[in-house]
Amino acid sequence: MLPKRRTIPENRDGNEDTLPYDLFIEIESCQKNKHGQYICGDSFMTHKLPEENRVISVLSDGLGHGLKANILSTMTATMALKFTASDVDLISSAETIMNALPVCRIRNISYATYTIVDIRMQTDISIVEMDNPPFLLIRDGEALSIPYKEVESPILDGRKMKTYNLKALPEDRLVIMSDGISQSGIGTKELKLGWRVDGCKRFVLDQVCRDPQISARSLAGNILNEALTKEVGGKAYDDMTVSVFYFRKPRTMLVLTGPPFHERRDAYFANYFENFKGRKVICGGTTANIVARELKREIVDHLETMDGDIPPIATFQGADLVTEGLLTLTKVAQFLEKGETTSRRNAASMLLNLFLESDSIMFLVGTKINEAHQDPTHPMELEIRRNLVKRIAKILERRYLKDAYVRYI
Repeated sequence: MLPKRRTIPENRDGNEDTLPYDLFIEIESCQKNKHGQYICGDSFMTHKLPEENRVISVLSDGLGHGLKANILSTMTATMALKFTASDVDLISSAETIMNALPVCRIRNISYATYTIVDIRMQTDISIVEMDNPPFLLIRDGEALSIPYKEVESPILDGRKMKTYNLKALPEDRLVIMSDGISQSGIGTKELKLGWRVDGCKRFVLDQVCRDPQISARSLAGNILNEALTKEVGGKAYDDMTVSVFYFRKPRTMLVLTGPPFHERRDAYFANYFENFKGRKVICGGTTANIVARELKREIVDHLETMDGDIPPIATFQGADLVTEGLLTLTKVAQFLEKGETTSRRNAASMLLNLFLESDSIMFLVGTKINEAHQDPTHPMELEIRRNLVKRIAKILERRYLKDAYVRYI
């Protein structure tokens, strides 16, 4: 969520480079299409402006369902992001958005709702709501009520926008949703008026009470799953989207991969690993052997975790995970680029989950060439380690909104 220093000069030693900021914003969103539809009519988009230390997110709900609704919500979210980033007046942007949307032939109207969350300097938040359910702000085990102002356009049939300004604190959670969540279960015997925002609020408070450090990823998934339990047969009556913003101290992670260019740097390499505060991963057999030798520790292989073409993991005192190098990193890069997860328990899935559950990720990359990977008979995906790490860091930043740093040694 912050200005990146993607490559840290080698002459800057020490752990201070891994924690340049003391607050991170984890943003996760979960969706479910209306039952029987192959595409979701809701859209959620996030855009980072690192040079402004700013992130903007938009959740839009298009009129109806399926492809037409998706077109409406996608257009709305895209325009709202651009107008907000350019600081265009709210009324002007709302009028432009609504006038640009295609008119439904059946209903003879163009319509989409939206919520805009504009976060500056990690804590200064501006929110605009246009007909979406109100957001939830969870702080210290309570849902806070935030004052708002109403803004109205005379040419938009009296549609009003609510605007909010607030400051986030560490451990705050902000939850926004489409009405598919708040109206889940509507018309059923138990919930004639639906789950409503109050029902969702009680559920979120209970979740945070049970697990005060629950991630945005887990909380968003739990809210969606709970909403689905309200529906008849667990089938979504409407498109459902819930997005969670979690303001917290960064969960740091170190990835060591590749031997240092000069052997005289091996001791520094191992000491950096030993003194790092956070999750620690070693990718590569040679890398693991260097650290084990320098720290006088034993590596234990777990051959039972071999899974197809993904080599097994190993255990090592002080490491959260030890894997093979390029094959495993290449597989993880593919998962990240496709936005896929897997239920299989292997080195790639374990490393993927560590990436997704971390916020600030430091790659310490040795630059000595491993001759084993220069064999032309190896698969084309076996890229040189340096380019592979850049590829992973880039997707972690752009798609998953992580803070990724790369340092070469």
